[in-house]
Amino acid sequence: MKNLNICIDIDGTITDAYYWIHLANKYFNKNIKEEDVISYEMHEVFNVEKEKYMEFYNANIKEIHEAATLKEGVKPILDKLIKTNNLYFVTARDKRVENITINFFKENNIPHNNLFLLGKHYKVDKAIALSCDIFIEDNYSNAIQLSTAGFNVILIDTYYNRKKLNDKITRVKTWDEIYNIIVNKQFEKVS
Repeated sequence: MKNLNICIDIDGTITDAYYWIHLANKYFNKNIKEEDVISYEMHEVFNVEKEKYMEFYNANIKEIHEAATLKEGVKPILDKLIKTNNLYFVTARDKRVENITINFFKENNIPHNNLFLLGKHYKVDKAIALSCDIFIEDNYSNAIQLSTAGFNVILIDTYYNRKKLNDKITRVKTWDEIYNIIVNKQFEKVS
């Protein structure tokens, strides 16, 4: 029997958080740097209407997600975690990028038990269905929703999520830190 059911987001969590910036800079004729991305709402970062940002995203969705790069140090940690835990990837990505996502997992040999493309940011219901013990996330709003629902959350530090945390959320900078937290703590299942 596996020890924990670990739910993991994809973008900004196992991938570099800012891999898409060069595409948006080119499209909007901007020079946004990583440290300028202080909001998860990208239309705010690029100072454009939300509809304009969504036009960019929808027109370039495949190119954006094909540009994803694996975050440094993530693969060896996932390889260790899968030996004694269930790894469920739960992402807001939608079905339009399902094949790109599956290919990314294959090309990078990402170990996992299952992959869920929700097409929305709300993840609490899926975490409940998976009996999640801990959720690894980069989106501050998701972290708050999940932790308020009783889930332990590890929040990977980014410029856009540096806000006040509650006692169910632990902020980390590296996957080594994530591994140490998981192997050194016991997490209770949410009932």
